[in-house]
Order: sequence, then C-alpha cells, then structure tokens
Amino acid sequence: MHVQNEILTNMLAFASVLSVFVLALVQLVKVTVEIPKNWIPFIGLVIGMLVGAAAYPFTDMALVLRLWAGGLAGLSATGLFELAFNQHDGNTKK
Repeated sequence: MHVQNEILTNMLAFASVLSVFVLALVQLVKVTVEIPKNWIPFIGLVIGMLVGAAAYPFTDMALVLRLWAGGLAGLSATGLFELAFNQHDGNTKK
C-alpha cells in the first residue's frame, strides 16, 4: 500500500509541474487557431498527454503514469485558467 501511495504522490507532483507548461501551450493554441470553446478541455487533455509522454528524459516514471499525469495536467490547467480569468454570472444558460 505504501508503494502505491508513493507512486500516486509522484504522479500528482509531476502533473503539477507539467500543468504550467500545458497551460502555456493551450493558451498558445487558443490564440493562434480558431476552435470552438467546448473543444478546449479536449485540446488540453491531448496536449497534456503529449507533454507527459515527451517528458521521458526528466523522469523515470512509466509511460502510462506520464500519460495520466499529462492528462490530469491538461484538464486541471484548462479548468484553472477558466476559473481564474473568465467571469461567470452563475447561470448555465444564457
């Protein structure tokens, strides 16, 4: 059980580091390519997984853990940006 907790802790720490880079890349895509807003979380997920897979030289984690960390980083970076910088009026429909 202790080994599983350590693996998950490492993966979440890695996702925290990746989220900064993923956030920057998602914002770059948003300002350079015109895409529907509802695709942004999917784009964040894909970019996060790609960044996680590309981070091979920086960690000894297995590929599947790097993909999970990247996916979590992509979704959390997208949600964090939306929460911090977009004003919402509290309604789900306009």
